[in-house]
Amino acid sequence: MTADLVRHQPTASLPDMVRYAEHLAEANLLPRQYQQRPANVLYAMEYGRTLGITPLAAITGIHVIEGKPSASAALISGLVRQAGHKLRVRGDDKQAWAQIIRSDDPDYDGYQVTWTLDRAKQAGLANKDVWKKYPAAMLKARAITEVARDACEEVLFGLHYTPEELGANVDEDGVPMSAPVQQLRSVQQGEQDPWATAAPTRDFLAEAEQAANVDAVRQIWREAKQAGMPAPVLNGIVEISKLKAAPAPEPEVVEGVVVEDVELPTDEHAAAVAALRAFATEAGIPDADLDMQAHAALGAPLDAVAPKAIWDLLSQLQAA
Repeated sequence: MTADLVRHQPTASLPDMVRYAEHLAEANLLPRQYQQRPANVLYAMEYGRTLGITPLAAITGIHVIEGKPSASAALISGLVRQAGHKLRVRGDDKQAWAQIIRSDDPDYDGYQVTWTLDRAKQAGLANKDVWKKYPAAMLKARAITEVARDACEEVLFGLHYTPEELGANVDEDGVPMSAPVQQLRSVQQGEQDPWATAAPTRDFLAEAEQAANVDAVRQIWREAKQAGMPAPVLNGIVEISKLKAAPAPEPEVVEGVVVEDVELPTDEHAAAVAALRAFATEAGIPDADLDMQAHAALGAPLDAVAPKAIWDLLSQLQAA
């Protein structure tokens, strides 16, 4: 992931982000921690907005390990370069070297870090399976994250470590394959089984969407806060409560016909959307999938982007 791939996208409203997260969580191509978990998707999106990166860059690059957000070495590299600092990395199976020269202090020799296999052995890392298979990638990742923490911690926004540094089992790209395994033990006589009594994971945002009234949404918010849900989820529930509390618009009666007071898009915008949906129908793409994919490609919902962007997207799809 290079700096030109880590770019800011137009800000969507929180209700749109909630719906987008719900649709995206259905994708089985996402990392496992995000599949069927729209709250996790929304958390990554909100974190990505803080960093100024696209939702998909955040979802694929940010991983929560034991409650702590972590980032891949590729994402950290992108954040460093996005901030204007120079990052140089080289290495092989024996050692890796990384250097950062800050944009606000170009005359300084820069911050440098070297990771060797001997250093990895001293840290108890060299015997890990991923280190045996991909020593060059692991050495480079360690050098990049360490020099970034030393040289420009302010661009990381709390993403100080990779999942591997936090104990996760990762692949060559640093993507977690599984969480650390807790040692099993027998439940003693008279002791309650903690797994049998553990509460199932709740999708508080989905419950708020389905709630019958504002009072029910407020109760869900209190339960979510008590459960320690992150701020993006709590904020999403608040936005849902505002939507449910908003009075319905008074219908406008014209010559005996009830006309809903809604703002229609311009003719050009409507034509662009209609053409895109017609193409999607011919290609067998459901509307929900089209909205999700268009949002990911354009950085905003279809009703929030210019007609030209929609026509350009249609041209790209037709060419493909």
